[in-house]
Amino acid sequence: MTVMTETSRADETSTSQSETASIPCASCGNPGKLQCPKCLELQLPKPASVFCSQDCFKKAWAGHKECHKLTNAWMYVTNRGQKRSPKMPYCDWTGPLRPELVGPTRKVPDSIPRPDYANDGTPRSEIESRQQRTVPIRSAKEIAGMRVACRLAREVLDKAHAAVRPGVTTDEIDRIVHEATVEAGAYPSPLNYYNFPKSVCTSVNEVICHGIPDKRPLQDGDIVNVDVTAYYKGYHGDLNETYVVGQVDDASKKLIRCAYDCLHKAMAEVKPGVRFREIGNFVSQHAQQQGFSVVRTFCGHGISDLFHCAPNIPHYSHNKVNGIMREGMLFTIEPMINAGGWKDITWPDEWTAVTRDGQRSAQFEHTLLVTADGCEALTKRLPTSPPLWWEAEQQA
Repeated sequence: MTVMTETSRADETSTSQSETASIPCASCGNPGKLQCPKCLELQLPKPASVFCSQDCFKKAWAGHKECHKLTNAWMYVTNRGQKRSPKMPYCDWTGPLRPELVGPTRKVPDSIPRPDYANDGTPRSEIESRQQRTVPIRSAKEIAGMRVACRLAREVLDKAHAAVRPGVTTDEIDRIVHEATVEAGAYPSPLNYYNFPKSVCTSVNEVICHGIPDKRPLQDGDIVNVDVTAYYKGYHGDLNETYVVGQVDDASKKLIRCAYDCLHKAMAEVKPGVRFREIGNFVSQHAQQQGFSVVRTFCGHGISDLFHCAPNIPHYSHNKVNGIMREGMLFTIEPMINAGGWKDITWPDEWTAVTRDGQRSAQFEHTLLVTADGCEALTKRLPTSPPLWWEAEQQA
């Protein structure tokens, strides 16, 4: 058991005695005088960590120590989300961005249906499914379910987009996404998928994908990708977009527009009979014409009742993936476009992928249904969707 510290001692806590006195003891309700040192280290909320005396603290210890579990702490993420550290891990950082403290995992009400990985982090049904080897033609029921899930995910992403501005933390964006998803009766698909600790991916500047929301405020001139997936009534709807934060330089705006155009040029080629490998040719051609490169490590994927399944959709040219598009197939296209080289490295959290040269990256994603003569973006933008940077400039 840890030892209590008096909150009036400035070298042990940043909370003044007068501030603590206004907070009742977490055990008996009397005016607080002391604060748990472990709670201070983990930066946990004061109401749960203040006590009136050592005796009260000792009596409450058996139950109080439960709040020290890592999921309740503001710490750095390590080991692919399975561990936390109070110190920033060492890394040979490639750009100016650094990880910040990551907050507690947000809770989903028990009443909301959830995928199998929600409890222990392992998507067993996905790993064991035949859909990892065979691309199914989706039934009318499946397509109808996906339409609803994708529309829900779009509405959630639009709420996140509306919140993007200087000074807002990516953890706040996570809160908005989490609460909007749960309020709609859905489960935020990223949460605990292979132990991912948050409900959305937020990728800032040189982060390519899988950025973990943290307490760093967005800064004027940043760019940020927000990747939302919602699991609703057994189906996952998946999309992402990259946004400007305040006043952004022209080179970054060009990069964002190129990523958007790469996605839409690829979508224009989707139809029955097209080989999956051809998508990379269309994306790479446009990106290279604009002076950018295409990430090779990550790709689009099949989606429906499983978060990720066949087919894989590489975005770079001359890839060797097999398979031909058929009417009724569902998959994502989500090109990641880099301002510099295409290579990436992963931060010590084992999730955050960044450009190896530290230059910026942008991405857009839709969930697509192959139709008789083309494709339908089930996650398409709505008339109410906040404008992207070039749309905002045209409206000004």
